[in-house]
Amino acid sequence: MRGPAARRPSSTSAVGCVDAVQVGAYTVPLRAPESDGTLEWDATTIVVVEVRAGGHTGIGYTYAPPAAARVVADTLRGVVVDRSPLDTGGAWSAMVDAIRNQGRPGVVGSAISAVDVALWDLKGRMLGLAVADLIGRFHDAVPVYGSGGFTSLDDRALSDQLGGWAADGLRAVKMKVGRDPRDDPRRVDVARTAIGSGLELFVDANGAYTRKQALCLAQAFAERDVTWFEEPVSSDDLEGLRLIRDMAPPGVDITAGEYGYHLPDFHRLLTAGAVDCLQADVTRCGGITGFLQVGALVDAHCLDVSSHCAPQVSAHAGTGVWHLRHLEYFADHVRVESLLFDGVLRPVDGALRPDPGHPGLGIEFKRADAERFRVAGIG
Repeated sequence: MRGPAARRPSSTSAVGCVDAVQVGAYTVPLRAPESDGTLEWDATTIVVVEVRAGGHTGIGYTYAPPAAARVVADTLRGVVVDRSPLDTGGAWSAMVDAIRNQGRPGVVGSAISAVDVALWDLKGRMLGLAVADLIGRFHDAVPVYGSGGFTSLDDRALSDQLGGWAADGLRAVKMKVGRDPRDDPRRVDVARTAIGSGLELFVDANGAYTRKQALCLAQAFAERDVTWFEEPVSSDDLEGLRLIRDMAPPGVDITAGEYGYHLPDFHRLLTAGAVDCLQADVTRCGGITGFLQVGALVDAHCLDVSSHCAPQVSAHAGTGVWHLRHLEYFADHVRVESLLFDGVLRPVDGALRPDPGHPGLGIEFKRADAERFRVAGIG
């Protein structure tokens, strides 16, 4: 439904209205530069949104450039203020309407996601429910896999990182490939030696390979018991993904989807038959509201979905998706969330388990600690 009735709830007297939306961008330097098959970086930027109503504050965030904070401040704040804090669906729809002329993908989609997550957190706090229980759980816990294995790591560091996750009880780990295709089989051998034969090993090329390179390496990876081949070619190359999915050895799943920002992005991947398991990022695809929509779409195609990064939000969102496979426990995001939030979840027996005794997302923003990372002029 569109129009005024969709944009404003009929009554907010029982719970009040959203009275403030604050946003800040924070750039956290890495301990050392990192790289994958197609990109190099030395810092991680997180945009944090706080939404206030009735004496409660909801927290949301996205991993995006500071420009996403500008979208929140300049466009989305005015849409959300004075709405009922319980009206998460209506607020999401109104935000999508408000950005029509700005375009949905990229920083705009990330901005909507951060505000939506903050509204769900706020709603959970006001009702005394964990977001996972507010959504309605299909799963009590979400399995995680350790993610890192950057191409910038030497063999020792690669072994230490992946072997450390194995020692911590994670049942799968993922490494980056694609920077030097000729050396990738050897690096995978190093990883397999570090984790042993009992864990699943995933690789992520971030779209670095050509189609023929990807087909050749899919065979080499299968021989090393790799079961997950992420973005072997660009996610924009739907024909290429489908080709590799059809011709990859049995037991090697072809995956993509982390750069989806709205339902048509995921629909194209699914209808093209391009993936064995779809990925979705709750901080890009429209927040928790959008992630649940993606989950329903995947259910209709009888496939699984894997949650991409942002573990503190993804753990809650993932419990509410029927065919969820697992969650990417990405090293950079784990570090940033530990630095900036109290109450972060840690894996137990290879899974994150949202606590029903902690309303909302169960995290608190460490504002004083975050201040040294704040991007000037944003907020």
